[in-house]
Amino acid sequence: MEKKIQNGEEEEELKGPSSSGDGSICGYDSLHRLLKDNLKPHHFQEVSRLLTGLHCGKALETIDLPESVSTVSVKHGFDLQAFRFHADKELLREPRVVRVGLIQNSIPLPTTAHFSDQKKAIFKKLEPIIDAAGASGVNILCLQEAWMMPFAFCTREKRWCEFAEPVDGETTKFLQSFALKYNMVIISPILERDINHGEVIWNTAVVIGNHGNIIGKHRKNHIPRVGDFNESTYYMEGNTGHPVFETAFGKIAINICYGRHHPLNWLAFGLNGAEIVFNPSATVGELSEPMWTIEARNAAIANSYFVASINRVGTEIFPNPFTSGDGKPAHPDFGHFYGSSHVSAPDASCTPSLSRNRDGLLVTDMDLNLCRQLKDKWGFRMTSRYDLYAETLAHYVKPDFEPQLISDPLLRKKSL
Repeated sequence: MEKKIQNGEEEEELKGPSSSGDGSICGYDSLHRLLKDNLKPHHFQEVSRLLTGLHCGKALETIDLPESVSTVSVKHGFDLQAFRFHADKELLREPRVVRVGLIQNSIPLPTTAHFSDQKKAIFKKLEPIIDAAGASGVNILCLQEAWMMPFAFCTREKRWCEFAEPVDGETTKFLQSFALKYNMVIISPILERDINHGEVIWNTAVVIGNHGNIIGKHRKNHIPRVGDFNESTYYMEGNTGHPVFETAFGKIAINICYGRHHPLNWLAFGLNGAEIVFNPSATVGELSEPMWTIEARNAAIANSYFVASINRVGTEIFPNPFTSGDGKPAHPDFGHFYGSSHVSAPDASCTPSLSRNRDGLLVTDMDLNLCRQLKDKWGFRMTSRYDLYAETLAHYVKPDFEPQLISDPLLRKKSL
């Protein structure tokens, strides 16, 4: 923290996204906790109303989880939060409540450790958190992007490809037992090696059914080419379209990481009938944090579905420094993965975020009836002009496309 002089007065100025260097915000592990501890109760209530919205006209309810789950969270040091989204009572449909769990975690071993040891340590670290989700009655659990390895895709070193595995490989087998044990659907984002197609590598989310079966997979649609995140060294844009998976607990889709910056990507999942779209991610503070909750909430509002956003947490140091090619010095890390996993609802409300610098489990009840209720209320599907959008896009993708631009005829006339 530095001090500067302005208008004769001394004031503090923060350097970077954290004043303490540990990923916290002025010593607090989330913005929500910083505000709650430093504002008067009535001020905090109003600030929360503006930041996280009101759900059905009220503040979001918390859920009391079993004491055994709280005990596990304290023992293993992970943040534990739980909330409930309601829907209006309907006369012709029963409530359709699904309990969703999101896990964010740091890597337990340094990236210099043997790859096998790194993967085993991650599995061991997540076991109690997955068990806590199961003991909490979670129906659908989602892990973070490429959770089974360090996020090495921007080092541009090919040796990290050793972590890639088939859809039915070691990581999926590890999770299938939990899915079966807890009657839980699990979304597992991995680095996939496509054995049947020349061992091509993909950034893939595997959907494991609540009977331990593999329902299907989705490959990341949009690959970043920004800063250190130039991931096309490892995999290209996915070829699975915008699938929605019908599970025992609802229709779900996965918009992997960078796809959240593309509104049409969100739209396509909605057009295919998604009720919950998961966004497993790996993103750092200086690059995307101001966008993090805004994009998710906008997607939930515009498409009348729930959005579950999961981000990695921690700073991962790699053995060989790398550069972004921007003239800045080489560095051994991408920056701090700021966690802050949360859920956004179609009525513009959202949960507080998990910790910015600790592992965490977020449990959220959501009544999926809210999706159709918001469609009926706002009529976005009814009032959208897909025919006009389709016509514009059809022209845009042609080589001879010209923008529909009407210029003022006097714009380029010379003044007399």
